[in-house]
Amino acid sequence: MHSRRIGDVDVSAIGLGAMPMSIEGRPDEDRSLATIHAALDAGVTLIDTADAYHRGADEVGHNETLIAKALASHDRGGDVLVATKGGHLRPGDGSWTLDGSPRHLKEACEASLRRLGVEAIGLYQFHRPDPRVPYAESVGAIRDLLDEGKIRMAGISNANPEQIRLANEILGGRLVSVQNQFSPAFRSSEPELDLCDDLGIAFLPWSPLGGISKAGELGSGHAPFARIAQAHGVSPQRVCLAWMLAKSPVVVPIPGASRPETIRDSLAASDLTLTPEELAELDAA
Repeated sequence: MHSRRIGDVDVSAIGLGAMPMSIEGRPDEDRSLATIHAALDAGVTLIDTADAYHRGADEVGHNETLIAKALASHDRGGDVLVATKGGHLRPGDGSWTLDGSPRHLKEACEASLRRLGVEAIGLYQFHRPDPRVPYAESVGAIRDLLDEGKIRMAGISNANPEQIRLANEILGGRLVSVQNQFSPAFRSSEPELDLCDDLGIAFLPWSPLGGISKAGELGSGHAPFARIAQAHGVSPQRVCLAWMLAKSPVVVPIPGASRPETIRDSLAASDLTLTPEELAELDAA
């Protein structure tokens, strides 16, 4: 497994997005633990989670608890950077709400610390801007957590270029990551990716395989991913992640998975080299 950098930490070039193991349609716990262990066996050292990855309102932090259990039962669990988030909530009816108030973010961080069983969270990210709270106040809470040693590194998620610059300023140049949606089907975060490349800030695409499930359909705009995959004898998903990795050394995709075979296939993308012509075709797809 090749490595990339988040802040001062080397991580696997591809991480594991753990959300599918805790929301609607999730597998049983044994399969989830097997999936996380398969990722660790294959060299993953970055796992992305959030306190909002759960179903019912009575199980907030389900995904964090699951990850803590998986890491504690694996001999490489201590090598993993766990990135969690706060500021997004799920009342339990399937909807998502926001609370970017400093008070909530600090309380959410304390709860995440307890569930993960750590003294300091490796990477804590403000999950999504709350229009009712000035962005500077929300990021200011993250800065306080950083200064207090509750978190080792600070990131933001679902941010635009202006918010990235503001967050980095409030954090005194200590913003290490931006986690935005980016995939073949969702490319509007290109400006944020480019800005992170300029600033040397890690860019973590969430839902990076969006659109790939239809890559082979006739007339699909994503069909080139399937054609190139066939030429290499690999899956379209693997081609997608290799394409992302080639965009910039700051890109660290975090594909979601709930089966061991799925994450193993995704992780193999770090060893797939695409030609300049193939990359250009995928850029234009």
